[in-house]
Amino acid sequence: MWAPLADPLLQREALICRMAQGRAPRDFAGLYVGDDEIDGLLTSLPGLDGPGAERVEQVRAILAGRIAAARAAFAAELAGPSAFAAVCRSARLPVGEAEVLALLVAVELSPARQRLVAYVQDSVQLPRLTLAGLARVFHEPDHPADRALAPGSRLRRAGLARLAGDGPWATRAGEPAERLIWHLRGDPGPDPDLPPGTVLAPAGGSAPVGGAAPDRPGGLLLVHGGDRDSRLRAVRSRWPGAGLLICGAPVTEAVVREATIGDLVVVLQLDGPPSAADSDAVARAGHLCWALSSPGELPLESVPERAWQEVHVVDGDADAADWAALLGREPDPAYRLSREQLPLDAAAAAADSGEIAPAVRRLAGGHLDQVAVRIRPRRTWPDLILPADEERQLRELAARHRGRDTVYGRWRFSPVPSVGVVGLFAGPSGTGKTLAAEVVAGELGLDLYKVDISAVVSKYIGETEKNLERIFGAAAAGDLVLFFDEADALFGKRSEVSDAHDRYANIEVAYLLQRLETYDGLVILATNLQRNIDPAFLRRISVAVDFTAPEETERRAIWARAFPATAPVRDVDLDFLARQFKITGGVISNAALGAAFLAAAEGGPITMRHAILSVKREFQKLGRLRTEKEFDRYFDLVNRDADAAPAR
Repeated sequence: MWAPLADPLLQREALICRMAQGRAPRDFAGLYVGDDEIDGLLTSLPGLDGPGAERVEQVRAILAGRIAAARAAFAAELAGPSAFAAVCRSARLPVGEAEVLALLVAVELSPARQRLVAYVQDSVQLPRLTLAGLARVFHEPDHPADRALAPGSRLRRAGLARLAGDGPWATRAGEPAERLIWHLRGDPGPDPDLPPGTVLAPAGGSAPVGGAAPDRPGGLLLVHGGDRDSRLRAVRSRWPGAGLLICGAPVTEAVVREATIGDLVVVLQLDGPPSAADSDAVARAGHLCWALSSPGELPLESVPERAWQEVHVVDGDADAADWAALLGREPDPAYRLSREQLPLDAAAAAADSGEIAPAVRRLAGGHLDQVAVRIRPRRTWPDLILPADEERQLRELAARHRGRDTVYGRWRFSPVPSVGVVGLFAGPSGTGKTLAAEVVAGELGLDLYKVDISAVVSKYIGETEKNLERIFGAAAAGDLVLFFDEADALFGKRSEVSDAHDRYANIEVAYLLQRLETYDGLVILATNLQRNIDPAFLRRISVAVDFTAPEETERRAIWARAFPATAPVRDVDLDFLARQFKITGGVISNAALGAAFLAAAEGGPITMRHAILSVKREFQKLGRLRTEKEFDRYFDLVNRDADAAPAR
């Protein structure tokens, strides 16, 4: 639609330069654009046999009529279905700026027009129209002409054209965006300058080609809360049927241009307040609809200076419709997946024979493996030797996690501060805290991630919080159990502030408490001394279990279970071992394992001699003195060499 307008405009100016108003070019005008060539281009005008000074008035009259008709037709076509007209409507271009853009595009697409432009501008080095050239072509006083390329013009703010070169103002050339040219030529590919990770979701699943711009409310939408997919759902509710351009900061010219060409709503995904530059970019591109998507409310001073509305997303959980659309099934009550997590889970399930549980575990694995050790539960309740009351408390912890949907969902109890469950396991080392966490995770069918404290705590300011955010953020991507061993290193009491280190350590504790209160999963804290835990954490504890050193009956059961049924055990006095040595389950397991290796080295069965020698080694590791009374009749045995005779 640009050719009927561009050609008479360029021909008129070339004719004037050729023969009228004392502006006839000198010899070698345009350096290499000859008069004969221009004469040939001008003879294409209807009713004109050849240029001549005596026919200038006739030609000018002919061109004036053609130009007026072309401009009227062009203005009418701006409401039509062409791709060019659709871009002009999306950019909200006034007719004058649309005419300038049409002329720039027409010159860009035609070498013949570029020769005319070079002739008019008296230089083959200027094949594109300069600011001075535009002012000459559009010489009407009320036409924007060169002003259409001013920094504040709609054409420039939409990123559809720019000024090339860095010479004098008059010689700077207007250049249409390359992406626009490819679009007008029918290429659907996105702008290669779009920021990495940009997602285009055109209306109806395909790129728009012309057509009328949708009648949608404009302005700016602030949407916060929930997860990203739930916030996107709110955006789509605001602009139903509109295509989306979803990207992160910063806002680039390519983002504005692509959204303009596709008539897309821009969804800017933010982790915090937008920068001043991004706010200015949003305000500057006022022809576009924008949605700023963020986890929390944006500070008012950071909101772009545009009329805006705000939406708070409360619930981010995937509903039955989401499950049916992506997985073709009813929601699984065992998994609380957000709308952002469900598509990832569906993709992982499709790659794993449609199984949901492995897919859910896979959601978090890649993020947590660097800061935590994954433990796939193998041991069950019979492997856990505890007093009856402690075992009941552990079962209550599992039941509390399993019953959240009933209590908070159906019965409408208030989830203050969250629906998450926190367990505190306190007791000496080796009393079964890690084993208990594994058993509880196995009861729930979840993976257990044991957090590596050394990988979390950092001496650098702010790094500990970043590591903790990675842990909780990744854990939220899959239903799993977070296990913090030696938790007092992270959850310890806040101290009096005597220096900057104390102040920042207290900030870390406060941050961790806040993050723990907003986590919806199961967290287990293990500590050797409960009194070392900051009291603020204790009010967040759902179930607290005290692990004590086992009594004789429990020690006997632990010794018996420490030797597998397949192991060759001969004449090991389990009653004596349980009665005589008041040690924890962890020490017993190590002693049984050590006895097995001693026996394997000798190529024989596991005997009492091996068990006693292994207990001796465990006492040496613990720094405990060995007394004759403690070892009783086996005292002589523990002082012999490893190749001593079997026990009496």
